[in-house]
Amino acid sequence: MYKSTLDYAQQLDKEDKLAHLRAQFHIPKDKEGNDWLYFTGNSLGLQPKQTQQYIQQELDDWAKYGVEGHFEARNPWMPYHEFLTNSMAKIVGAKPLEVVVMNTLTTNLHLLMVSFYQPTKTKYKIVIESDAFPSDRYAVQSQLKFHGFDAEDGLIEWKPREGEELLRIEDLEKIVDEQGDEIALLLIGGVNYYTGQYLDIKRIVEIGHAKNCMVGIDLAHGAGNISPELHDSGVDFAAWCTYKYLNSGPGSLAGLFVHEKHAHNKELPRFAGWWNHNKETRFNMRQPFDVMPGAEGWQLSNPPILSMAAIRASLDMFEEVGMEALRAKSEKLTGYFEYLINQIDTDRIKIITPSNPKERGCQLSIQVKNADKSLHKKLTENNIITDWREPDVIRCAPVPMYNSFEDVYRMVETLKTLL
Repeated sequence: MYKSTLDYAQQLDKEDKLAHLRAQFHIPKDKEGNDWLYFTGNSLGLQPKQTQQYIQQELDDWAKYGVEGHFEARNPWMPYHEFLTNSMAKIVGAKPLEVVVMNTLTTNLHLLMVSFYQPTKTKYKIVIESDAFPSDRYAVQSQLKFHGFDAEDGLIEWKPREGEELLRIEDLEKIVDEQGDEIALLLIGGVNYYTGQYLDIKRIVEIGHAKNCMVGIDLAHGAGNISPELHDSGVDFAAWCTYKYLNSGPGSLAGLFVHEKHAHNKELPRFAGWWNHNKETRFNMRQPFDVMPGAEGWQLSNPPILSMAAIRASLDMFEEVGMEALRAKSEKLTGYFEYLINQIDTDRIKIITPSNPKERGCQLSIQVKNADKSLHKKLTENNIITDWREPDVIRCAPVPMYNSFEDVYRMVETLKTLL
């Protein structure tokens, strides 16, 4: 049983086998040099201290070799994206063949829909969560319009029930059972950005495939946070950003997954560029397009090395620690956070994130009655960085890589005072 004392929180930190990781990150500080309490790894992860070294290596090799750095650099640029593949595959539960790092999240979703959203006159609709992140909604609406369909008619929303915040899987099952003959694609956020609900990806895939619908997953809030086991789920495709829980820096490159069952299907429609052409003949420059197998077959252009160096710096940390250990700490850290929030003696606050640790990542979304953004502002003035979402929700993500149990304790003590 948890205890709501500072001594207890500090004891948990002493027992934490991952506590040493915090020192490997740059923690933002106030004017007096005190660490901020940073709970927005769900928006932008903190910078690993080794990131600068990794990027500097590529800058040095660029200065030293010029174009020859593609082959002569300590980490040759030509195959640089391959240095990220194995580690990224482990994080999302995939085979290396199924994963590549490229582009940005919404760009990848569009490229994947070129292949996996193939509507007909009668089977063309797309299912998303009603509170999907806006870019997902804009992306699928534009795909519907591009294919000549009405964006409102073609979009089906999976909604929470009246008076509830969370999605029920049986409601999705009903939607697909009743309208599956008209649905071409399910594009669902694996972890909902607003509520923090971690959805049953394998069950979603089963529901979609039962009616011959393609299924894609947006893992923007999942990669590095939960263990989605993409290969075993059978999902057709997935995409995620790397600047949240994967700590790769603002606007950094994204990840992409295409299931092995599609790896060798050269007939899948797709956009092409020279970087998804056969590596063996890529520089011949005179060969007809010959698409590579696997996720690499969705690349278009040679990758930006400086962004990939930052990703590699972070992935090397994940490789050292492993998702199993991170998830174990995450469940305990967020569990303690939940306990402390529930100890606050007020009826003004409610956690809308699922209480079952298997149905959430590290984020808790705290709904505050009769609150506005001034509460978020007061937290910021107290050097606590959280994320406000209208109309009345504070999103807080204690990240196991760098947040401590004492962070959580001090944040809740301040929140109690402000309330």
